[in-house]
Amino acid sequence: MATESAPLAFDPLPVHMPACTPRTHSRFGRWFGRTLLRLGGWRMVGAWPDCRKVVIIVAPHSSGWDGIWGLGAKVGLGLGAEFMGKAELFWGPLGWLLRRMGGIATQRQDPRGMVEAIAARFAERDTMWLAIAPEGTRRPGVRWKTGFWRIAHAANVPVQCVAFDYPAKAIVVGPLLHLSDDMNADLDRIAAVYAPYQGKKRGANPVR
Repeated sequence: MATESAPLAFDPLPVHMPACTPRTHSRFGRWFGRTLLRLGGWRMVGAWPDCRKVVIIVAPHSSGWDGIWGLGAKVGLGLGAEFMGKAELFWGPLGWLLRRMGGIATQRQDPRGMVEAIAARFAERDTMWLAIAPEGTRRPGVRWKTGFWRIAHAANVPVQCVAFDYPAKAIVVGPLLHLSDDMNADLDRIAAVYAPYQGKKRGANPVR
């Protein structure tokens, strides 16, 4: 008598990773990230771009849980992307861990210098993916910071949109956008991408 096969385990990260994607090689990290997302019921949907250099923007950012699910996806994929975060997070053991995972502390005192430094880092690398939460805060109503656009424009790299969709418990890899020289027009395009998505506590803040 034939027996029924066991159901396949839920894969929270079924997305394809192009060969040019920067990768890490921690088997434990991949197991831990996937287990975290699986226990939380989260998954990633969409397709990552086949390009060596990109600025990834992530929104809405309305809860500290965003960082947990986002970092779970990053380590679960073995994705060697760097990410920018507020300097207040980079202290003590947490700061050491975030830097080890690719974290870069933002310097709010010198935003122009930060843009130039990150653009220069892009120019020096063969491959670099950089993730930024452009809202810069979990508070509602605060307009997006434009540093992500200035970095991508200065480095001449596209912007990859990624959204938290809390009602669906999904991290959505959306469109890849090539920037123009008109920042406001680009921001309007980006606002349209994020309009449908709902974070844990709100939708995306006004882009401009």
